[in-house]
Amino acid sequence: MSAALLPELLLPGVVLLPAALAALWPVPALRGTLVRLAPWAAAPAFLLALFALLGEPVPLSAELPTAATGLVFALDATGTAFLLLTALLWLMAGVFARRYHAGDPERDRFFGFFALTMAGNLGLTVAAEALTFYVFFATMTFSAYGLVVHVRSDEALRAGRVYIVLALVGEILLLAGLMMLGSEAGGLGAPGLGFGAELAETWSGMEPGILGGQALVASLLVAGFGVKAGLVPLHVWLPLAHPVAPTAASALLSGAMIKAGLLGWLRFLPIHLSLPEVGGALMVVGTVTAFYGIVAGLAQTDPKTVLAYSSVSQMGTMALGTGILLRTPGAAPVALMAVVLYALHHGVAKGALFLGVGVGDRAPSLRTPLLAATLLPALALAGAPFTSGVLAKGLLKEGLAEVGGRWYAMLDPLLLLAAGGTTLLMVRFAVVWAYRMSEARNEDRGAPPPEKPPGADAGGATGAAPAGARKDGPSRGPGRPDGLGGLPWGLVLPWGALILAGTLAPLWLPILEPTPGALPLPGWTQGLPSAVLPVAMGAALGLAMIWRPRIVGRLAGLHIPPGDLLIAVVRLPGLLGIPRGRKALAGLLGRAARTLPSPASLGIRLTGFLERGARLDLQWVRGFSLGFLLLGLAALLTIVSLG
Repeated sequence: MSAALLPELLLPGVVLLPAALAALWPVPALRGTLVRLAPWAAAPAFLLALFALLGEPVPLSAELPTAATGLVFALDATGTAFLLLTALLWLMAGVFARRYHAGDPERDRFFGFFALTMAGNLGLTVAAEALTFYVFFATMTFSAYGLVVHVRSDEALRAGRVYIVLALVGEILLLAGLMMLGSEAGGLGAPGLGFGAELAETWSGMEPGILGGQALVASLLVAGFGVKAGLVPLHVWLPLAHPVAPTAASALLSGAMIKAGLLGWLRFLPIHLSLPEVGGALMVVGTVTAFYGIVAGLAQTDPKTVLAYSSVSQMGTMALGTGILLRTPGAAPVALMAVVLYALHHGVAKGALFLGVGVGDRAPSLRTPLLAATLLPALALAGAPFTSGVLAKGLLKEGLAEVGGRWYAMLDPLLLLAAGGTTLLMVRFAVVWAYRMSEARNEDRGAPPPEKPPGADAGGATGAAPAGARKDGPSRGPGRPDGLGGLPWGLVLPWGALILAGTLAPLWLPILEPTPGALPLPGWTQGLPSAVLPVAMGAALGLAMIWRPRIVGRLAGLHIPPGDLLIAVVRLPGLLGIPRGRKALAGLLGRAARTLPSPASLGIRLTGFLERGARLDLQWVRGFSLGFLLLGLAALLTIVSLG
């Protein structure tokens, strides 16, 4: 077989292999084959991405005939980058899950949903036109429900209900936008919806305008994909789903699947046109999302919930970059590359962090080396020098400079502030994760539980799980090891591979340039002071909160339940004296209100919150955290008012 033909054979295999494995699950006799092969089903996709990056650039396309119409696949520079990330994460998560679920009586069901969700996620990355993309996007969205509710606990089922309701909302918005776009092109399967020049021509033929035409369709697509991307206020499923989903599924949700929303923006939105209203709105919402995720994450007591809010924040930054593309098409070469690099950098780092939590659940006695290794992806997320984060954020700042004017003057310092907040959030993650591992280690040894970290009491005060509790099911499989000899290498190796990939990212990320050398990337040390300052400030503040909690303050007084805005919306009708409205709204959102306190209880807890604040001198911390969010909001309002 010629090496040149191999990529053409691998392209349809990207989808066919995981889809065929998912089809084995209904046959009990074949489920063992599914479990053995599903972890490796992303291998063809990973090989294809490597061939596309390292080989001669040749156009790749394929078509799979179906009963109604054909599914069309192709691979371009943007698709190759997302395919590399998606395939790598599915491959590592699959190997991890095979060991992690070794003692799970429902592992056959897990890998059935795993393979089907993988087929959807990989399929949309290589889709060449709108209908193919939507088919695989919907497949991924609804199959992932089985991963979210896998442990079947009350919390998992509640998170699943919220997830599926918001997924349906997103699908409705997305379909509305696609149908309006399709009506201009002659149908959803029409050639005018092929990604690239065909879709650009369709957009150009639509009428401009704020309340109709291009702006309306673009707004529907932004909102529809925004549910998957976790934009505020559509983000509430993320902090509910991540803690209850199995560890491998959490890594995929945060590292790969939410990037499908970002890829949808890049594929469908008219980045060759100037839509200043939609682009400016997306920049504002993205910046608010970046700050909101930080503030809400600082108040969490579960390590996976902290990481979920971190993903919300990071996706807000990517939404900001997408808004730059819509507002200033001239910034496209820089801003597009910035968004793509940011997606890869975040996906690899966040996948490593989530898998690290799973390793810690099985090997809590290795707390210190686990925390030390996890420092590498945490620093990358913060944008520290010599990491992939400094490359991605440096390019994003260059794209923002192309916008210029008041936008640049206001958003550039806000990006630095957000970097400091991300560092602080990573410190918070380390604190609650270290406590969880210490608690598990002491439980294994019969020792008393460790001292709770700052803010751990807040979980019990609001009905949330305490800092050490696991929501993704009990530890399954063999007992937890005490040393390297019994280390679960099936968990450590994929986690370590992602750590290594993220650490070496500054070396391999430049390969993703469509034309090598055409777009000079920032150096590892470029802008060193602006990279060091926010990381140092965030780390110093985080360490101060650990060492002197009574002086700097405790986060217990700032507790925000996972789901934040959803819980506030469900409570609002009752607070307004509209019991029927509260009941109806609770039913609409999956009866989430059954787990929520009554308005009277809420008032009692609010009083207790104020009393605790007075006792513990929490004024400074509350002022800092809330001011952190309000500063961003005030700056954005100033931008909007000044035009």
